[in-house]
Amino acid sequence: MHAPSPMALLVIAIVVLVLFGRGKVSSLMGEFGKGITAFKKGLNEPTAEQPADKPTTLDTPTQPVAPVHTVPGTDARDVTPHTDTRT
Repeated sequence: MHAPSPMALLVIAIVVLVLFGRGKVSSLMGEFGKGITAFKKGLNEPTAEQPADKPTTLDTPTQPVAPVHTVPGTDARDVTPHTDTRT
């Protein structure tokens, strides 16, 4: 399925204007704009469950972290096998 051509969009817009009238369409678009503005404002404001002074992430883990056991003689950050043959 392909996107409608610009001519088809123009015909649809004219039909909508004829059916609903210019005043109704402009008021509908105004309400749509107000809804978008309210949505954006709601995204930026903290809610009652999320106070502004508290961070959204946890600073400390909720459960203790198990220690990492490494093989003696290897670097803990190294995940590849050692292939260096220099002595």
